[in-house]
Amino acid sequence: MSAMTDRHALMLREMDLGPQWHLRGIAEAAPAESPAVSAPMPAQLPRTAPVAAFAQPVNRDERRGAIMCMDWTQIKASVASCTTCALHASRHKTVFGVGDENADWLFVGEGPGADEDAQGEPFVGQAGKLLDSMLAAIKLKRGSNVYIANVVKCRPPGNRNPQTDEALACEPYLHRQIELINPKLIVALGKVAAVNLLAREATVSSMRNKVHQYRGIPLIVTYHPAYLLRSLSEKARAWEDLCFAVDTMEGLQNRARETI
Repeated sequence: MSAMTDRHALMLREMDLGPQWHLRGIAEAAPAESPAVSAPMPAQLPRTAPVAAFAQPVNRDERRGAIMCMDWTQIKASVASCTTCALHASRHKTVFGVGDENADWLFVGEGPGADEDAQGEPFVGQAGKLLDSMLAAIKLKRGSNVYIANVVKCRPPGNRNPQTDEALACEPYLHRQIELINPKLIVALGKVAAVNLLAREATVSSMRNKVHQYRGIPLIVTYHPAYLLRSLSEKARAWEDLCFAVDTMEGLQNRARETI
């Protein structure tokens, strides 16, 4: 067994996902099973009261300019009080993001689900548990050199994909977060995140195994954990993407050391 294979096997055991993650010449289809169901929502959840912080400029360019000058404290307060798109009307909590604000790794999903809307933190449901396992497999941990965010900060009704105007309303927030974090590598989780970050329409399969660029920051694309819960046969490809991400990060770090 090669050193690379040994390393991947160790990562695989960390994920506690068993042989479903072993890579073969062609990924084997796993038996179908029902996706995990999150715990039921409480009957009543208090909606977040608007936070008095910053007036929302009416002009889109003025609003973007104001957001791009914000520090962490200001941008968090602005997101909490945002009413720019219709999603604010049905939210319980905004979901700003979580993790190391100086992280090398940034993972971006599409938007909050029911669990995230209730708790105000991204990826806390069944998909979040799988994401945590994926991070552990490559020796990463939520909050330690890792930041997790979403394309939109409020839950779309029924967990539908964010609409174009909703993603555009949140785009300056995400861009400012990325500027403040200044990660070495961005991992787009799923098509919605990839399409919005790269500003072009494409399938996840066509964007995998490539290093893209988001405003000068390397970006790779893999499947969203929620999709993997529904499509077990794609876990082998997602594992390949994780290995590709590790190799990409190691290459970036090696080049950085060579320039010192």
